Amino acid sequence: MHGWLILDKPHGLGSTQAVSAVKRALRTQREVLGGTEKWKVGHGGTLDPLATGVLPIAIGEATKLAGRMLDSDKIYDFTIAFGAQTDTLDLEGKVIAESDVRPTLAELEAILPRFTGPIEQAPPAYSAILIDGQRAYDLARKGEQVEMKTRSVTIHELTIAGQEQEEGALASVTLRAHVSKGTYIRSLARDIALALGTVGHVTMLRRIKAGPFTLETAISLDKLDEAARGGDIGELMLPLTAGLDDIPALAVSPDEALALRQGKMLMGKPHTGLLLAMLGDTPVALVESSGPEIRVVRGFNL
Repeated sequence: MHGWLILDKPHGLGSTQAVSAVKRALRTQREVLGGTEKWKVGHGGTLDPLATGVLPIAIGEATKLAGRMLDSDKIYDFTIAFGAQTDTLDLEGKVIAESDVRPTLAELEAILPRFTGPIEQAPPAYSAILIDGQRAYDLARKGEQVEMKTRSVTIHELTIAGQEQEEGALASVTLRAHVSKGTYIRSLARDIALALGTVGHVTMLRRIKAGPFTLETAISLDKLDEAARGGDIGELMLPLTAGLDDIPALAVSPDEALALRQGKMLMGKPHTGLLLAMLGDTPVALVESSGPEIRVVRGFNL
């Protein structure tokens, strides 16, 4: 039970609520099987309640990798409806600006390159960013003016996935975005609409990939609950190493594995960068190598 559950998060459920649902499922399985062991649970990347799709849930020793998952690239499908901007930048907020301007497909295609590559964006006021110790969305809900500082993010790819036209202009468009960590899709939608001389907001947001995890391995909460009642959650899980597919493996001997588990440094294996130390099929530690020195970054109690 050390690994990943990849949820296909439903609309209306927050990431913290999704973690709570997994904890409940694990408790159910524990009751079914008569076990006593409890497992740490954490998520690998926040999704808005509006959003659906890939939400990696780390269990057991995999929770030590959740922070690394937060730093990974993501891919989203999202729909921008033109003509109205809301305070939350999605369909759950109240309208704060309107425009009769509707862009053409050609106009949209012309401005998309401006939003590809490194860009600066201001996060939404309704976001979980801390401002003087308070969440931005808490301040916004109190009616306080929230000034969001711009941040640098990277849009690796931005393509048109669908459209809805009215009288030769776009009523809405669905885009697919491959983005770096820290990118706010709602802000991207806002800025694209403004660049087209109109306003807009997100009406659909679906994450189709987070790091190495895709919808192909994602499960519904109903399937998770069913597995819990049958004591079969483990059958739905991906191994801890699934979150480290891009890290080269480093085979170690039993003595070297013991040394790493004790937090000691290894010498004599020249490599560079992150490596996954493996004793046979068992992950021992995520290590970082600089020349002949190999130091533990995250040790696994397996």
